[in-house]
Amino acid sequence: MSLHSYPQVERVPTQAQQTIQGLMEHVQSPIIELHNLCKNYGTKIAVDNVNLNVYGGEVFGFLGPNGAGKTTTIKMIVGLLQPTSGTVKVAGYDMQKQPLQAKLSSGYVPDTPNLYAKLSTRELLQFVGDLYSMEPRQVNRRIEELLRLFSLDDVGDNLIDSYSHGMQQKASLAAALMHDPKLLVLDEPTVGLDPKSARLIKDVVQQIANRGSTVFVTTHILEIAEHMCDRIGIINSGKLVAVGTMDELRLKVRGETTLEDIFLSLTGGAEVAEIAEVLR
Repeated sequence: MSLHSYPQVERVPTQAQQTIQGLMEHVQSPIIELHNLCKNYGTKIAVDNVNLNVYGGEVFGFLGPNGAGKTTTIKMIVGLLQPTSGTVKVAGYDMQKQPLQAKLSSGYVPDTPNLYAKLSTRELLQFVGDLYSMEPRQVNRRIEELLRLFSLDDVGDNLIDSYSHGMQQKASLAAALMHDPKLLVLDEPTVGLDPKSARLIKDVVQQIANRGSTVFVTTHILEIAEHMCDRIGIINSGKLVAVGTMDELRLKVRGETTLEDIFLSLTGGAEVAEIAEVLR
């Protein structure tokens, strides 16, 4: 297995079968379904009637200014927050009515790793494998694969609290991938990573999508989103103001060609950009 080759859990279909399966999933049903999704905190509306479908095999970028509702939406998708109204479905399972099945289908990496500091990465992955009722032999093999993939094999028995931020981020991602989920949710996955580690994360994300799984990612680095994501959604003040490929977004915001310009135009940041240009 090469450094950037993402391992999967005991699946043996041919490449053609994988391609057909991915296409069928895309045509038949979304992996993420958000329907009239709302979240209020008292009188403050954090997420305002969001409707969105994301399909198998997609890398979907979810962008917005600070406080726009990105993290709140993500926490509802992974079951950490209850919606005020509306529904979230993951792999066909209603997150409120079938939370265990929905959570079994997803993995989540928050922007700040929140790991058991007094465990080693090997112990953490063992713990996660047990939580998902994986077979012991499968767990052991998966641990070795993920430690090698993220270059943690030499430090896999060291306590996590001895790790740098970047190493903790990789350990967190390894834990999220332990059960080979249909949906991987990443909140700012490249923050604090050196260029080599950031490139590894991007390569792994692409391989996960190529195998038919869905990656839902937020980032403030618009260049990464533009080059990594198949489709992009932009949220502003709790409302989903645009969804589409880069070409579709360019048609929506005529005259703008880069994702940065499109983002600023849709989120009210164009005036700030004009001021910055004058001050140069």
